[in-house]
Amino acid sequence: MREFIITVNSTVDLPKEWLEERHVPVLPLKYTIAGETYTDMSGLTAKEFFQKLREGHMSVTSQINPEEAREMLEPFVKEGKDVLHLGFSSGLSGTCNSMRIAAEELAEDYPEAKIIVIDTLCACLGEGLLLYYALKLKEEGKTIDEIAKWAEENKLHVCHNVTVDDLNHLQRGGRISKAAAVLGTLVQVKPIIHMDNNGKLQVIAKERGRKKSLNKIVDMAVEQSKGWENEIIMITHGDCLKDAEYVAGRVREKMGIENILINNIGTVIGSHTGPGVVAVFCMGNER
Repeated sequence: MREFIITVNSTVDLPKEWLEERHVPVLPLKYTIAGETYTDMSGLTAKEFFQKLREGHMSVTSQINPEEAREMLEPFVKEGKDVLHLGFSSGLSGTCNSMRIAAEELAEDYPEAKIIVIDTLCACLGEGLLLYYALKLKEEGKTIDEIAKWAEENKLHVCHNVTVDDLNHLQRGGRISKAAAVLGTLVQVKPIIHMDNNGKLQVIAKERGRKKSLNKIVDMAVEQSKGWENEIIMITHGDCLKDAEYVAGRVREKMGIENILINNIGTVIGSHTGPGVVAVFCMGNER
């Protein structure tokens, strides 16, 4: 059996050290803010990035193109390795399609190689959760085909429960109207968002006040995860660690899970959610 690796995009939003320890190659996306272009995971720190957003700067992201995707994948194929790529949701970016184009081109040049690209229909630590279990299966000796099959069968069981503090970023991204953003801000409405079956973010509810919205995303995770064995819960935040820690406490209390990974949301995903976002990711019932 040929050796294989699992690769991801930077939108996985796991700590860089976590990925390096597990030898997971990452192809980063880029973003431009205040006239400067940076690379996700190695550009601005989370605090620097979110401070710029708070100052009113807009961040514009760019997807991976097929040439960049090929440049990342080809060295592994040349070494005689197969590749399983867990891609950023096609509902949010054309990056996954670029990865597929690169994989098809490489398959022509290296017919002995196997390159599988999975459209995870996930984002942020939702991708991270899928990667966590894929790596576990790899450690157990599962083949690249077995892990790819598992990922396809379970990707819609990765539940994304999100709340944001600043409605203006959703409005800029076309998720809500400008009038709704203004009104919502005035009355302290906090939207509850999830990832739908097409890998797109959808506002599904609204809560009055921050604490209620944080409690709501935990309650959603509790309900979704019934009947599922969650080894780990992942929580992301947009430079609001105290809120993330509050949510982690509620997860421990209501779900009985101690293994919780908390990490700042990445700069590319954070460009669209703004500061103050908090999200809980778990395995559970279909979205």
